[in-house]
Amino acid sequence: MENLLLLLLFYVGLEIFEIQWQKEQTMMGVLGKLYRYYHKNIILFFLMHPTYYFSIGLAMITDLSFASVALLFIKTIDMATKVILIQQVFEKREISVELSSMLLTPLHPQMLYLSVVVYTPMVYFALHAIEIPTF
Repeated sequence: MENLLLLLLFYVGLEIFEIQWQKEQTMMGVLGKLYRYYHKNIILFFLMHPTYYFSIGLAMITDLSFASVALLFIKTIDMATKVILIQQVFEKREISVELSSMLLTPLHPQMLYLSVVVYTPMVYFALHAIEIPTF
């Protein structure tokens, strides 16, 4: 039980790390921060998302439990969406008026913290399904 709690706290810490470095007042600001890492090096961009690698590891240690695969799927879609938006906005500069207005709409200060609320139960369900060895 202690290891389950430690893994959950570790995951929450990784999520908070991602939230803190991405925090901005608009989605365009978030994309701007993401683009800085993407422009420097694509590998650095992916390394700045440790919860993605956590979800890959979780899927492996849980023998592809439903919750871990669902989490990995959502995280993969999230990463792909970020890359596509970065390419459209900053590289191709092809952005519709509607998307532009959505990206410039102010975000609620707690909006980014929804990932902790949504993903942490999925991690719990995935980890609860297996026997975690004690050290």
